[in-house]
Formats: sequence, C-alpha cells, structure tokens
Amino acid sequence: MTTTPKSNPLVSLITLNFNQTAITCEFLESTKLLTYKNFETIVVDNGSKEDPTAQILAGNYPNVQVLVSPTNLGFTGGNNFGMHHAKGDFIFIVNNDTEVTPDLLERLLAPFEQDETIGVTCPKIRYFHNPDTIQYAGFNPMNLFTGRQSAVGSKEVDNGQHNQPGFTHCAHGAAMLVKREVIEKVGMFADKFFIYYEESDWSARIIRAGFKIMYVADGLIYHKESITMGKESAIKVYYHTRNRILYMRRNTNFMQLMAFSLFFTFLTFPKGVMKYTLKGQFQHLKSFLRGAFWNLTTSSYSPVS
Repeated sequence: MTTTPKSNPLVSLITLNFNQTAITCEFLESTKLLTYKNFETIVVDNGSKEDPTAQILAGNYPNVQVLVSPTNLGFTGGNNFGMHHAKGDFIFIVNNDTEVTPDLLERLLAPFEQDETIGVTCPKIRYFHNPDTIQYAGFNPMNLFTGRQSAVGSKEVDNGQHNQPGFTHCAHGAAMLVKREVIEKVGMFADKFFIYYEESDWSARIIRAGFKIMYVADGLIYHKESITMGKESAIKVYYHTRNRILYMRRNTNFMQLMAFSLFFTFLTFPKGVMKYTLKGQFQHLKSFLRGAFWNLTTSSYSPVS
C-alpha cells in the first residue's frame, strides 16, 4: 500500500497533443484512476489541425486545462510552454500515448522526501501492447564515442530483474517527474533540439547542476509506442542526426568531442550515405546530410527558458 506524501505537494501533469485527441483522451481517462488527488493537468495542443479544447473538456477530466499553440513547438517548446503555466511544486512531463497506473504519483514523489539531492524520478515503462515487456528501467551512460545511449531492460520480459530502484544516467521523456527547484536552477528543455536527444541534454545539465535522477522501480506506466518501430521517416533521420551531434557539442569536453567527430566523420557519415544511396532513399539521404551539415553553420547554444 502506498501513502500520500506528508507535504501533499501540487503536481502539474504536462502532456502534448498533436492531431491525436482520441489518444490524449485515453491518457486523460487513465488519470481519473490516480489515487493521489492533488494534481492539475495541462494539455498543450501543438498546432493541431482542429482545436481539441471542446472534446477534451467534455470528458470531465480532473482539473484539466488546454493551452493551444497556433504552431508546432516540438517536444521541447511544447513542454516548455506548459511548464511556464504550471503551478505545481513538481512537474510531470508525460507522453499523451501513455496510460498511468493508480499509485504512480505517490511512487514517484516518495524518493524526494528521502533525499533532497534528487531532482527527477522516472517510473518503469512497459509497452502498452506488450504489457509484460520493458521499454525503460533507467538508462545506461551515453557512449561518448558514438553519441548513442541505450535503455536498461529494453525489450526484456519483466521477470522482476529490474525491480531494484537506483540512480540512473538519464530520464525518459515519456514519463519524468521534475522538482521545481531543478527548473529554477537549470532551466527547461533547450528549444534548439525540438525533438530527440532533448531529455538526454536536459538530464546531463541536471546532473551537472548537482541533482540526481532516480529510476523508481515500483512506479509503472504503460507506453503505446510500438515495440518494433516502423520505418524511419526522413524527418526522424534529420533530427536524430542533427541532435546526436548537437548533444555531443553541448555536453562533452574537447578531447571527447574530437574522438566523436572522428568516429562520425570516418564511420557514421560514409555508412549513412552508402546505406541511403543503396536503398534508394534519397529523401532520407538529403535529411541525413542536412542534419550533419546543420552543425557546421549553427551555434550549439540556445536559450533553455
């Protein structure tokens, strides 16, 4: 049995909607089952074709408000927009394609009362359509040679092998509870990322500021992302390539960046060009080249709100 945290802080749930109002309403429906009641929900509509406000408000979801942006601000800008309007002592960044479990907020709040250096907590994430399979049980360290990072427990059947809580190297953008003090000291997401690698960059900055990120093994959320990702889109190739390099530029020292640059230049780059050329994916090739060369002309610095 979980207990309500002693201080009973207000939690602001922030989720983004982009032409997925039905999915967003399924998420909001799941929040009706939350046993921790002191929360508000902010839905940021990221420039959808139709304003979802009326449909969302018709669902009578707990303490919900809809903020409508006329343009797509991306994952970074949309969540930052929501955070600017959040009143909570804690901010729960959560994907609209998830469904929460009833005691999730109590589980995620509990570690903050035990250790004041904790800045972020994340639950175990399982796949909604494969509910016994883990997507996230913490993150392994970023490989500073390749610029890649892997999730602990990824695609493993959950037999309790990751039931031990502990500090982790990175939060997961699909579900992360952030103490307001973190935002006040570190800032928000770096808008320059737009989407992909943004939580890795934020996590790195949070840890450098002296906060810890904790994986809470007994907190659970289900994510509707497919266990087998579909074909990689050209826009995904662009942001993954661009932001992989951008992350390294912002979060490594000179020698680490030189090692990564050599790896990318002499292995990743020719491999990517060859792969997309041989497959005849010329739009993907164009996106790959744009993502790489963007970093030669653009500063790595950006406001972090």
